[in-house]
Amino acid sequence: MDFRDKQAIYLQIAEHVSEQVLLGRWPAGEKIPSVRDLAAELEVNPNTVMRTYDFLGQKGVIANKRGIGYFPTDDAADRIRAYRREQFLENDLPVFFKNLYLLGIDLAEIEKRYEQFLVAHYQ
Repeated sequence: MDFRDKQAIYLQIAEHVSEQVLLGRWPAGEKIPSVRDLAAELEVNPNTVMRTYDFLGQKGVIANKRGIGYFPTDDAADRIRAYRREQFLENDLPVFFKNLYLLGIDLAEIEKRYEQFLVAHYQ
């Protein structure tokens, strides 16, 4: 995983975990990698992964079953979508709109490229 400088590493790991859940790779009720295993896989300090898991636990995305491990909650995907949607609408969309305006890109071009993206990546 390549980490970006502009965002805390634990939040970037939270995005990674969330994507695994949304893509169905880590379904609700199935154990996700332990703190140590994920830390080793991502080559980060286990405390960073623990911070990630605490953050996702506070958001209701994962739950800790003492002595067993961490599991996505039944409504994890819905919670992730709601949180990420809010973040996107508040933070990313205004920048996106600004760039559309400054670069003279119309919505028809965006729609065309969006369709191409979906075909290339999700079909």
